[in-house]
Amino acid sequence: MKRIARHAPAALAAFLASAAFGLALAQQPAPKPPQPARPAALSDALPIPPPPAPESAAAWILMDYASGQVLAGSNIDARREPASITKVMTSYVIAAEMAAGKVHADDQVMMSENAWRKGGAGTEGSYSGFEVNKTAPLVEMEKGMVVQSGNDAAIALAEHVAGSEQAFASLMNAYAQRIGMKHSHFVNPHGLSAEGHYSTAHDLALLGRALIRDFPVAYSYNKIKEFTVGPITQPNRNLLLWRDPSVDGIKTGHTSNAGYCLMASAKRGDQRLISVVLGDTSENQRAVDSQALLNWGFRFFETHALYDAGKEVARQKVWKGDADVVRLGVAQPLLVSLPRGKYAQLKPSMDVPKQLVAPIAKGQQIGTVKVTLDGKVVAQRPLVALEAVPEGGFFRRLWDEFWMWWESV
Repeated sequence: MKRIARHAPAALAAFLASAAFGLALAQQPAPKPPQPARPAALSDALPIPPPPAPESAAAWILMDYASGQVLAGSNIDARREPASITKVMTSYVIAAEMAAGKVHADDQVMMSENAWRKGGAGTEGSYSGFEVNKTAPLVEMEKGMVVQSGNDAAIALAEHVAGSEQAFASLMNAYAQRIGMKHSHFVNPHGLSAEGHYSTAHDLALLGRALIRDFPVAYSYNKIKEFTVGPITQPNRNLLLWRDPSVDGIKTGHTSNAGYCLMASAKRGDQRLISVVLGDTSENQRAVDSQALLNWGFRFFETHALYDAGKEVARQKVWKGDADVVRLGVAQPLLVSLPRGKYAQLKPSMDVPKQLVAPIAKGQQIGTVKVTLDGKVVAQRPLVALEAVPEGGFFRRLWDEFWMWWESV
């Protein structure tokens, strides 16, 4: 196993340092009197305090970005109106369609009369300020949607990408399924209240994770603090961008039905966390609650990469094949988030067949690797064959058949 950096070189370095230290002591004229041990492990022995639960929020979650583990949460799968956090889904669809070459950053997007009437300055919701019946580059229109939370820009972008809001909503739901958002359904690109438009704290955290991972350029728009369209300059409504330099996104939302909502993400060192707070009582309270969750997560948890994808984890005996063994590994990286100071207490184990018989295909699942902490499984992945093992020749198969029988009696 290894942390984000490999542990094997670290172990060798520790051994050499220990040897050098012992040699240095041997050269001292007289040993120093023993010193009392510093109680460094006392804090590690203490239980993690409960998370600072947002008492005024209807649902909330804190997720580790790298592992996808839920560190804490309440009502994480309860259906809620996502309000303008919906626009993160809109951003994801646009970025995915751009990656497929179907639309481009310099496309001229029309602010249609429909988009202007439903989401422009004459409505009660937030707007971008682009002029009706005029065009703007897609990337500028998207920034107006992300930074200013412009409902008009969201509608205009949906019409440009898919022809209509309804068609775009179909794309939203299709991409949501790919991301793994099992409890969400979208009917518009902006998040204003509508029948059948809902998500969950868990699904929205998965969405934020997917946008950061798959489309970092699109995600970067979320940290822009203000954006100007014509004579109108509007600030980003995510207050944490001004309060915490580690926060670089992601999206606010508010309607009378949804309450005050905030999806936030911060990166400190190599660790990134994502929080979602839904149905809070005010703009400031959603920021305060989100900040408390992020601080708690960074303080008490750490993430380790245990096994890399495609790297050997173990070798297993193969019968009746043209090779004696097959290398086993994981197809996806195995990461785990756990309380700080608990890494040494992780216990890996493998569940593999007692007898493995060729032929074996590359990528074929052979077993499972599990990691436990205090008797509980904290992570697991399928073990797969890292290379194919074809069936051996006639005499090899006959010989192995005899020895397989011999071992079974």
